[in-house]
Amino acid sequence: MVKVEVAREAGACYGVERALEMTEDALAEGTSRVRTLGPLIHNPRVVASLAERGALVVSDPREAAGCTLVLRTHGVTPAEETEARELCSSVVDATCPFVKKVHRAAEKLSAEGYRVVIVGEAGHPEVTATLAHAPKAVVVGTAKEALALPHVRKTGVVVQTTQSAARLTEVVSALLTRTEELRIVNTICEATSGHQGACAELAARADVMVVIGGRNSANTTRLAEIAAAVCPRTHHVEGADELKASWFADAGLVGVTAGASTPASQIHAVVEAIESMVGE
Repeated sequence: MVKVEVAREAGACYGVERALEMTEDALAEGTSRVRTLGPLIHNPRVVASLAERGALVVSDPREAAGCTLVLRTHGVTPAEETEARELCSSVVDATCPFVKKVHRAAEKLSAEGYRVVIVGEAGHPEVTATLAHAPKAVVVGTAKEALALPHVRKTGVVVQTTQSAARLTEVVSALLTRTEELRIVNTICEATSGHQGACAELAARADVMVVIGGRNSANTTRLAEIAAAVCPRTHHVEGADELKASWFADAGLVGVTAGASTPASQIHAVVEAIESMVGE
């Protein structure tokens, strides 16, 4: 008989649940139109559901003039927040507290004269927002990129919250050759570390892994990479409708995990669909 097991840590993290609750409260008040500055979270299905209820996505605070504007979990630039507070009827700051920790660390390192290195993905909204708090910072995604940096006396490191500890270690090892003093502020979110560890443990035992979450979600993509490294039959889906019965042929254990932007309802739906398929 096929067993379906969910990773011991999976699904929506504190920051996502907090942001969703704040947006729900704004919609419930109904005193003004609700908008979000960029997608609230990296889960297209949740974002679409919020839009159906009136919380539309805008790319600029000017598009939300007179509305209630929710600042996305990944954070925004100080300039965007200032403009939002000038133009909007109210501003709900749903930035994840762990992301704000990255902002503060980058600002402090910059003020203390360190060359700030952000370990993360260039162009990701969280990294873009962090750059605005330390404008002279550089973004490094790999050890090779770190080795290409010029040698300086002092380097300070912060990390995109959804990066892996392994990636941070690789980059830090490279940076040791490019500076005399290296200060590291490990800003990887505890939920990210927990999700990744639980994913790796389950994937090592599973015949098939299903990773649930938005394809635009950095942390979900990372889970899929971790799972695939030890379980070649790994599949990344956004919802139960993407599952295929053929994936589970001859499987004894199907492992399921989900990114930090995946609500419990989506996990339950996928598990129920898998159980239905393997039970046929």
